[in-house]
Amino acid sequence: MRAAGAQRRKVSTHRPYVILSFEGPDRYAQAGGLGVRVTGLAAALAEYGHPTDLVFVGDPSLPSVESPLANLRWRRWCQWISHYHPHGVYDGEDGKVADYAASVPRFVVEEIIAPAREAGQRVVVMAEEWHTASTLIAIDALLRERNWRDDATLLWNANNTFGFERIDWQPLQRAAALTTVSKYMKHAMWALGINAMVIPNGIPEVLIDDPPAKDEVRTLRAALGEHAPLLAKVGRFDPDKRWMQAIEATAVLKQWGMSPRLVVRGGMEPHGSDVFAHAVELGLRVEDVKVERSEDLAPLIEGLGRAEGDVINLVSFLSTRVLYTLYAAVDAVLANSGREPFGLVGLEVMAARGVAVTGATGEEYAEPFGNAIVVDTEDGRELATYLGALAREPRLGKILRKAGRRTARRYTWGRVIEALGYKIAAVDAEMRGHPYDQE
Repeated sequence: MRAAGAQRRKVSTHRPYVILSFEGPDRYAQAGGLGVRVTGLAAALAEYGHPTDLVFVGDPSLPSVESPLANLRWRRWCQWISHYHPHGVYDGEDGKVADYAASVPRFVVEEIIAPAREAGQRVVVMAEEWHTASTLIAIDALLRERNWRDDATLLWNANNTFGFERIDWQPLQRAAALTTVSKYMKHAMWALGINAMVIPNGIPEVLIDDPPAKDEVRTLRAALGEHAPLLAKVGRFDPDKRWMQAIEATAVLKQWGMSPRLVVRGGMEPHGSDVFAHAVELGLRVEDVKVERSEDLAPLIEGLGRAEGDVINLVSFLSTRVLYTLYAAVDAVLANSGREPFGLVGLEVMAARGVAVTGATGEEYAEPFGNAIVVDTEDGRELATYLGALAREPRLGKILRKAGRRTARRYTWGRVIEALGYKIAAVDAEMRGHPYDQE
């Protein structure tokens, strides 16, 4: 049966989407993988014809509304607060959470769902992480007050367990269908009595269709010098990312008579000081390299060409193009997290024709020595053993790069959106009490 008050309308196949997220496409709004996820998902939905609004805590100096693509609107929220908190999306976090929850629900209901309802369209609202949970609960309440609840599909997605203790789970489960990004996360939520649907992350098709140029990859590799193996690690300085294992593996390889070089790009987190101190303790030379921010590879190539350290710490922002060229140039990219809900970096490495080294938690796409290297422990010797094999056996690297590209193609946003459509149909069927909207 239909929910009370619902009218029979012809629904457009291109349903409108609203994505609610703290992180987004601005540098100000990116602190981890969430910003990459929602930016890619929103763009893909728009490219597939779905009118999409991404509501995020954006740069206070940029326009409040921007349309980078047809069908896509970026809506920067909390800008008046961000003006007083210039150090990124989570600077002044609690005030932003409160402002977002107070102002976004009415906007979504009145400015997006109401006109879509008049046009016979059912809106999908997807909210990300604990910061948006109270916002989604409020949207559900407003829709019920107006007897419009049947005019929207509400989903709340967990990318990790951060902030779970701050979520009022019972109202959230009444308000929305809960989703997550991997079976690993599903089981983590199951321990809380929550049975979430799994909808994996994706990568843009362009990462596969337009990989780094081979001549640029060769030039960058040459700039890194006659070292083997050449390694890279990019991410926040967080103990969960197993930075210490990466450092220890580099030191072990050196002790075994090899000449490893590890290029790192971390954040401003205090754990970085511990990482570099540990490297020095183990006899590794750490060298900072700062280059001009540019889409061009030349500054990075020049900087790396002058460097002599075992561990090269890049203290400059790297554009996406430069980053993916680095992924392709080195022998392996260390995304060896100890606890990783999904592991988007591994897929990006595969798409860039690199060799991904992952942990063994949420990276369900990674097949040990089939399309990636997978480490099971935090022991640097385990990682060093695998990296040493890569350096000695060039054929292994070629096999992993080729298989990784095939894997990446299975996780493009187009395929994820197709699966998302079926999941949404299941949510709608459960709400309506029948799998088909029959006359």
